[in-house]
Amino acid sequence: MNIRRLSTRQPDFNSQLDRLLAFEATQDHQLDATVAAILADVRTRGDVALLEYTRRFDRMEVHDSAALELPPAVLLAAFEGLPAAQRAALEQAAQRVTAYHQKQLQVSWSYTETDGTLLGQQITPLDRVGLYVPGGKAAYPSSVLMNALPAKVAGVGELIMVVPTPDGVRNALVLAAAHLAGVDRVFTIGGAQAIAALAYGTATVPRVDKIVGPGNAYVAAAKRRVFGVVGIDMVAGPSEILVICDGQTDPDWIAMDLFSQAEHDELAQAILLTPDVAFATAVAQSADRLLAQMPRCEIIRTALENRGALIDVADLDEACVISNRIAPEHLELSVADPQQWLPKIKHAGAIFLGCYTSESLGDYCAGPNHVLPTSGTARFSSPLGVYDFQKRSSLIQVSAQGAGMLGEIAEVLALGEGLHAHAQSARFRMGS
Repeated sequence: MNIRRLSTRQPDFNSQLDRLLAFEATQDHQLDATVAAILADVRTRGDVALLEYTRRFDRMEVHDSAALELPPAVLLAAFEGLPAAQRAALEQAAQRVTAYHQKQLQVSWSYTETDGTLLGQQITPLDRVGLYVPGGKAAYPSSVLMNALPAKVAGVGELIMVVPTPDGVRNALVLAAAHLAGVDRVFTIGGAQAIAALAYGTATVPRVDKIVGPGNAYVAAAKRRVFGVVGIDMVAGPSEILVICDGQTDPDWIAMDLFSQAEHDELAQAILLTPDVAFATAVAQSADRLLAQMPRCEIIRTALENRGALIDVADLDEACVISNRIAPEHLELSVADPQQWLPKIKHAGAIFLGCYTSESLGDYCAGPNHVLPTSGTARFSSPLGVYDFQKRSSLIQVSAQGAGMLGEIAEVLALGEGLHAHAQSARFRMGS
């Protein structure tokens, strides 16, 4: 396998790194036009359009919109029918994810000034959230937990899940996870038409306030288009992992960590930063030896050869500087004293500390959310969390005394902006 080798000592390193990191989801105008048409059609014709698209794209002979919803008993049966080991693992993961996200709960607060004016913030949960879950081959029960449980912890009133079931095939683990996470209603629809149903509502599918969850290019394009009508979590790019290693970790471990993201799809990115040139070579040798054992070896090979790299750095300080420039989705600090280097890391979706902390544990059961910013957006955005399902309202209760003092300030500023009604509204209360 030909994994790119780079060194910060190369004169053109910066331009090489820029080319490696370059990823822009090219705008497919035909796809975007198709999505726009589907959204408009569902918005106009509702359930009739939804049924037509489900028959066409998922090859399901459904003619009654009521048949699109799965009753709670189906979810319960899926959960109870799981093998004991899967059921226990799902329950343990759910418990850990819930416990972690309970720490994120924000509460309302206020304070009262000396003149009796009260200022504060009221925290309230969203009323209804839609969760998109991929179907078919890309069926991930872990994503159900990671998206649904923070919403439930936040106190969301109703959680609506949509999941395509091509040819009528249902994924038992996904349905079991929905039961365990407390999803309220599940509809067997997918694609842009499911996003349209959640955003605009139909006679059968209720309109939501926010849509979360991963999907294919059609789903991503639909989420972009309905943003503003509803909230969305993010439009995620390909999965990424960056490993900073001092050369003391087993090279097989690091190679497999790189594989863990490369196996998602051919556009995934996996990069190693190390000051130990011999260690980088050992990781490359491990990757060559281990690749044949992987069922998704061709996907891994393509990802690593096209968007992977083993980068020699001068020292761990330089590794941290480059890491902040990359702002990776997943960052492993596989070094002897990770806490020493943590203050130097400014931009990363999730940070995995120490050689025993594989990224895969974060994907499933450590507790923190695995829905993370990609494509450098960790510079300004955060993992999905309880805060994404809560909103804040400012509280202002001005006392009679405060109306006089604040009114004078507001009047001056309002007149400076030429807004006389603003000034007069404040002035009316100044002498009361």
